[in-house]
Amino acid sequence: MPAVKRAKTSFAAGELAPELLGRGDLRAFENGARRLRNVFIQPTGGVTRRPGLRHVAPLPGPARLIAFEFNTEQTYLMVLTEGTLRVFLGDGVVATLPGPWTAAMLPQIGFTQNADTLLLTHPAMVPQRVTRTLSGWTIAPWSFLREPFFRFADAMMTLQATALSGTATLFTSAAFFQAGHVGARLRLGGRRLVVTAIQTAQQASATIEETLATGGPTTDWDEAAFSAARGWPVTCGFHQERLVIGGSRDLPNRLWLSRTGDLFNFDAGTGLDDEAIEFGLVSDQVNAIRGVFSGRHLQVFTSGAEWMVTGDPLTPANIQLNRQTRVGSPIDRLVPPVDVDGATVFVARGGQGVHEFAYTDVSQAYQANDLAILARHIVAAPVSMAYDQNTRLLHLVMADGAIGTLTLYRAEQVTAWTRQETAGAFRAVAESEGTVWAVTERAGAFALERFETGLGLDAALTGSAAIPQDEWSGLGHLEGRAVGVLADGAPRAAATVVDGAVTIDPPAATVQIGLAFRHEVEPLPHDLIAPSGAATGPLRLVAVTFRLLATPALAVDLGRGPEPVSFRRLDTLLLDAAPAPFTGDVTLRGLGWRRDRLRPLWRIEGEVPLPMTLLSVTTEIRMTD
Repeated sequence: MPAVKRAKTSFAAGELAPELLGRGDLRAFENGARRLRNVFIQPTGGVTRRPGLRHVAPLPGPARLIAFEFNTEQTYLMVLTEGTLRVFLGDGVVATLPGPWTAAMLPQIGFTQNADTLLLTHPAMVPQRVTRTLSGWTIAPWSFLREPFFRFADAMMTLQATALSGTATLFTSAAFFQAGHVGARLRLGGRRLVVTAIQTAQQASATIEETLATGGPTTDWDEAAFSAARGWPVTCGFHQERLVIGGSRDLPNRLWLSRTGDLFNFDAGTGLDDEAIEFGLVSDQVNAIRGVFSGRHLQVFTSGAEWMVTGDPLTPANIQLNRQTRVGSPIDRLVPPVDVDGATVFVARGGQGVHEFAYTDVSQAYQANDLAILARHIVAAPVSMAYDQNTRLLHLVMADGAIGTLTLYRAEQVTAWTRQETAGAFRAVAESEGTVWAVTERAGAFALERFETGLGLDAALTGSAAIPQDEWSGLGHLEGRAVGVLADGAPRAAATVVDGAVTIDPPAATVQIGLAFRHEVEPLPHDLIAPSGAATGPLRLVAVTFRLLATPALAVDLGRGPEPVSFRRLDTLLLDAAPAPFTGDVTLRGLGWRRDRLRPLWRIEGEVPLPMTLLSVTTEIRMTD
């Protein structure tokens, strides 16, 4: 049989799931790959080795990351650890504040930002308000101008006060009061009072804030929707100049919208256009609200469905609520949806779906397309998500400690998944002004790191000196570990950190020192790429040509293990001088026939801490029947 040449000009379909190895008829096989590790897919279709991670600061334990953009010149990163909020500006801490949360609460903390204020919520925590002022940073509980109320008690239960003003004793006709009611506000006949002490389940003391109209037993009473007894808000957001609160512990499917322009006033009043709004998501099942998002409409994400809230503007008279799709969001953690080119991307409750919630003008409704349908093996219980608009990369930290990275470019039909791994595990991620931050866990120690272009190692630090030196210190976070070294732009042999330092020979004026990571690019089996190919006999790789861009080092496995590729003067992986980047075609010859058609014809892999960009691959193959 004559030689068959095939050109792979794009990897825009990313890594495909193993379950699809029998689906050579799929269009994705033309631009897909079998394995893509520690690489990013460029929007143009090429594959590039991911940047390394710079070590920024050690952390005392698990952390939640929140980006906070004050203005175009000041962008902060909020790092929440057990009982503490650290505010980072660049790589430095500018404020440390105490917080009422525990480490176990971090996955369920909701947040939203308005101007110089960050709001934090959790169903078991009094909602907090973090504010940037001219004198520094402050954190304090929310202060409602008027909080919402709800009738939790049975409709026939009565409440009686022994006085109309000042202090009074309250009596209910059935068991009602519990310890969490201390400090909670009640309304009796529309007049407010605050519970100060509990005597029994039917008796309490209170301070009357608004003179009562009557003190006799009445069923005209209710209590604050949020309290230690009933739970606190689950999530929040802003829409049309209203603060939107989604769900609480005891009212998981209820939605509250503040007065227009009066963000902490939830007084429904008489139903005027600018007054507060509240309602429950009534359906065939109780859907706990897991997120609210302000887009073209107010979008509400629940444990069992996605909803659209319409009204332009939203008023008590014209608000409409319509269920759109039935995917659902996770209930064991909050993963806030993100906007990607006008569509809202959210994580599915099942743990293996990432959906694009997009409005279609034709049907006047939202659709939820699954972006991970061809890469189910990469998406496994996402716990954190961030989108980098500059590179069009969506990063999802998985429960197993890896990052699933999606290159999403709708205009060019690019939906490509790759998997990022590190020595240890990723635990959280956030994006701020083009910088992607990550919380890592290595050997039980947590740290804040960030992806940095130009770095080729993880948990890395860089150094420079006017005179070349052989000892480099400041590496206490890598004590006892074997590290990679890039000295004066050239890879060196691995070294071990002892007493926070490494020794290199010969000396160097600039270094990168950190943990090595391996990148891998493996193609799909050849006979699956062409659905019409019916040959089942042996095949042989005659030649393969790689088109590279600014690549100083490349290692390729053609069946005998990874071997360095020589182009120009680059003929070894350990160099005394920095290799020059190579752009162009490299052709390698293959030897031997193969009967295993699932075995890759070629494979790129290596951990040399230098850039690598693959633009296309052309193969020449002979097959027999």
